Amino acid sequence: MKKNVSILAAVLFMAAQLQAQMEPAAGNWKTWFITSGKDWRLPPPPSYKQEIAQVLSRQRELDSAGRQQILFWNTGSPGYRWQDMMSNLWMKDAGTHGTLAYMLLNVGIYDATIAAWDTKYAYKRPRPYRADGRIKILVPEPGSPSYPCEHSVAAGVAATVIAHFYPELADSVHRMAQELMASRIVSGAAFPGDTRAGFDLGKRIAEQEIERTKNYSPQTAWDGKIPEGPAFWKGKNPMFPQARFHKTVVLDSSSQFRPGPPPDFAKDMEELKNFKPTFRSVANAFKYGSQSEDVLSQKIFEYNLHLNPPRAARMYAIEAIGVYDGFTACWDAKFTYWGIRPDQYDTTFQPVLFHTPPFPGYPSGHAMLASVSAEICSYFFPADKAYFQQRAKDLAESRFHGGIHFRTDNEVALDMGKKVGALIVQKIKTDGADMVLPPEKRKVAH
Repeated sequence: MKKNVSILAAVLFMAAQLQAQMEPAAGNWKTWFITSGKDWRLPPPPSYKQEIAQVLSRQRELDSAGRQQILFWNTGSPGYRWQDMMSNLWMKDAGTHGTLAYMLLNVGIYDATIAAWDTKYAYKRPRPYRADGRIKILVPEPGSPSYPCEHSVAAGVAATVIAHFYPELADSVHRMAQELMASRIVSGAAFPGDTRAGFDLGKRIAEQEIERTKNYSPQTAWDGKIPEGPAFWKGKNPMFPQARFHKTVVLDSSSQFRPGPPPDFAKDMEELKNFKPTFRSVANAFKYGSQSEDVLSQKIFEYNLHLNPPRAARMYAIEAIGVYDGFTACWDAKFTYWGIRPDQYDTTFQPVLFHTPPFPGYPSGHAMLASVSAEICSYFFPADKAYFQQRAKDLAESRFHGGIHFRTDNEVALDMGKKVGALIVQKIKTDGADMVLPPEKRKVAH
């Protein structure tokens, strides 16, 4: 009965959110790397009357390629395409600046969206299709004012962050941003001035956040020292040995939840050698060893929160902080203890997964980040808590099934991730975004 009540409460909570998707108070939500949204309020927009003809002209010239651009850029929340792009980039250099780039893109989009929402509701400029009946709306009707364009805000952040960390992509991302801005104008969702103002706002906020976090990555090179002994990881070029020295966002330091030293792994090795692989265990090992599921985006789509730009941006930002702080904390433990891998502990052992990762095993990075994500996503979607928790356990177990981690690696990582996630959830409860029902309405919901 209690479970059904909690599910009903969650559904009612989400339904209430969807009925108020304009989020007129989002401009007051707390930001991360800027002082507030209000401090970035734009000047009043000029009259849109001269821009009506521009929108009408673009709609008359719209062809099939333009319609495809509208569909592409309107998929998901304003930051969805950029977040997806960065997800495929950051793991290539996760320990140098990849996690920082991933975090800054998502947090920057959130901070800039909050600033945009402050401006939107300060001036309440109508969307083009509202301003002139001749203009068609070719996307689902946005529930917020037009100035500045929230999609262009996200593009300004993304183009700036990606170009900074991946300069070889600068031309490509700026061309993509121009395509996005054009798609919002021809769709009838934004005036040209809205897109220019939005892109510039996102760009300026991203530049400030890049400057503010310029010392977050370690500034010193690795000394090249690897401890010697039978209990230590063996290899020559471990990946990301300096990642442990990243400055954290929510954690006091990377060592805040550092676990105790690992055991000698004798019992773990015996358990692993005696484990008999099954079709299910091998499938589980390869499932999580070869793909990365974007569970947060899946749930955002399921709950239609992609139609709510501030709330979707907040979720992506908080998960990205979880990835950044969680990765840093995990690598602190890895390179404090240099835990040995199973096929190094016993050279006769053959893992199911062919390639053992080139860095220490204790604790498991996959299990750690899955556990952080489970805590954060369970807070956002409480009705799905059991799913998130089981997924974290399955992912952790996949590393044992694959033979590249001892079970202790996974169990310690799950516990660390839970602590990191819980601390982040505790912090975001004060950002002003959560809707708290008064007691009398809680009774009605029950």
